[in-house]
Amino acid sequence: MPQDPAADDATRALALDGLARAAYSLSAADARLRGRATRSPGALSLTHARALRVLADEGPLPVGRLAAGTETTPAATTQLVNGLEEAGYVTRERPEHDRRSTLVTLTPAGRERHRLRTASLVESLERLTAGLDTAEVETVTAVLRGLAEVYDEL
Repeated sequence: MPQDPAADDATRALALDGLARAAYSLSAADARLRGRATRSPGALSLTHARALRVLADEGPLPVGRLAAGTETTPAATTQLVNGLEEAGYVTRERPEHDRRSTLVTLTPAGRERHRLRTASLVESLERLTAGLDTAEVETVTAVLRGLAEVYDEL
């Protein structure tokens, strides 16, 4: 039996509408997480978690390089570092060779918080993708990366 192109178009339109609604839900969940991070001691926004990850991967960094690694502005990163420093997850240090710059360094508490957050995220993603094969997980990853590009274009 031949496929009905109009039915295929309608089905795709519904699927794309579902994807758009899921994108809005993801954005709303991120906003709720940011809200919890500002109200609850120990809660981390995704941006806080990215900063800890960048510092764990790359070591001490100046604010500008941390901003690039977290995909935020230097001004926003300064605010981010303020919160992480207040929580005891990072310190700011002036290097001996360049007293004009400041290096942001992960503390042992910050390294442990990063380890726990990463383990929790990996466990959640394992559970979420349990029914998917590797190629399907890679497709989901590509869609999420593409969604980030769409957000940047809006």
